[in-house]
Amino acid sequence: MGKLIWLASYPKSGNTWLRAFLHNLLRNPNEPYDINRLTDFTIQESIARWYEGLDPRPVVELALEDVARLRPLAQKRIADSRPDLVLVKTHNMMAAEAGHPLINMAVTAGAIYLVRNPLDIVLSYADHLGQSIDETIELMARTGARTGNVPGWVSEVVGSWSEHVESWTSAAHPALLVVRYEDLLANASATFGAIVKFLKVPAPPERLQRAIRQSSFKVLQGQEEAKGFKERSRSQAYFFRAGKAGSWQTELSPDQVARIVGVHREQMARFRYVPD
Repeated sequence: MGKLIWLASYPKSGNTWLRAFLHNLLRNPNEPYDINRLTDFTIQESIARWYEGLDPRPVVELALEDVARLRPLAQKRIADSRPDLVLVKTHNMMAAEAGHPLINMAVTAGAIYLVRNPLDIVLSYADHLGQSIDETIELMARTGARTGNVPGWVSEVVGSWSEHVESWTSAAHPALLVVRYEDLLANASATFGAIVKFLKVPAPPERLQRAIRQSSFKVLQGQEEAKGFKERSRSQAYFFRAGKAGSWQTELSPDQVARIVGVHREQMARFRYVPD
């Protein structure tokens, strides 16, 4: 049996919020867990150190085909790094590149997949990337979209929003839990409770509620304002921007909404995101 539990999502879909909750749940601290220590219990798959040594070249010199070849080996290295199950963040699709899987199923035990309305994602993603909403709409529609190798990080194959969502959620599986970002907001107790049950973590109700409170968006914003957040991009004033659902209704033009729905309608309809 594999050891990796993937925390998978398209960018800006709540992955950091989930990781903050899990740290507060697993460590059960008296005070909110430090947001700059979210790698204590959750590993980021694309960090270069998992790939270093598997090829003599620095990761920035690797061709994308080389990263694809090394990725299953790096993921096995992650699995071997800890004695028990390992929680691993990824923005990769569930697909293959250059004949190699982006997700090594041989070392995988399961996955939690976070999905969020692309009408709201585009606002957060544009802010994160420091580009216009129109440019981000185009990026989210781009088949096979990916990042490149940069110092400290290897590339991720993200795909379009629809590609990403379909790749992870098209087939139901008992080892896969699909969670809507909007449900985390609307009914935190039930939705985070379902995550705890899926992970088989023994957590009494008071411990669950404390973890929810200590990872609330207000708390996360307060921590970032007080001491910064190392995962904030250079383009952002703050990483924890709004944490709401439905902001698109006042921030997107009708044409922008129509363009997003026109490209992503099939997957949006599956998750009740198509506007009336």
